[in-house]
Amino acid sequence: MPDTPTPATLHKNAPHGPAHATPAAPAGSPASPAASAASVGERGRTALAVGVVEKIAGMAAREIGGIHALGTGLSRTFGAMRDRVPGGRGSVGRGIKAEVGEKQTAIDIALVVEYGVVIPELARQVRENIIDAVERMTGLEVVEVNIAVNDVHLPDEPDVEEEEEEEPSSGQRPKLK
Repeated sequence: MPDTPTPATLHKNAPHGPAHATPAAPAGSPASPAASAASVGERGRTALAVGVVEKIAGMAAREIGGIHALGTGLSRTFGAMRDRVPGGRGSVGRGIKAEVGEKQTAIDIALVVEYGVVIPELARQVRENIIDAVERMTGLEVVEVNIAVNDVHLPDEPDVEEEEEEEPSSGQRPKLK
């Protein structure tokens, strides 16, 4: 995945002169969705970082009921450890990977679902919500949303975060309640 372009590299690569200017949309007509994602015109260019799309997709996925967690077991474990560090914040984009081009994006998401959820229906709802949110907020066309269901959370299973609190490692004092 490419790094986020800097204003200097954008300026260097931008076409110059009125022959290369992007025409303005006629009054009353909606602007092209891709124009806002990576628009080039007389007044500048907008570039979206991969993390922006990942965060939007993560928030959109969390809006759907039936999802216990996002990410693989390893990423959730590391995320729980990072959340416990003072000043550390959880990543909204955990479990989301995106590839972002100038006009299109593709998104991969890893889920842990709650027991009893109809997985194909949940996947359809997650996919639609992610596509709607990303296209609305970024103007990018979402070409695909790949969903990997990595686990089913059973009602009697503790969360990764709960397991860590119950089993302090040797040499550490237990967390006071």
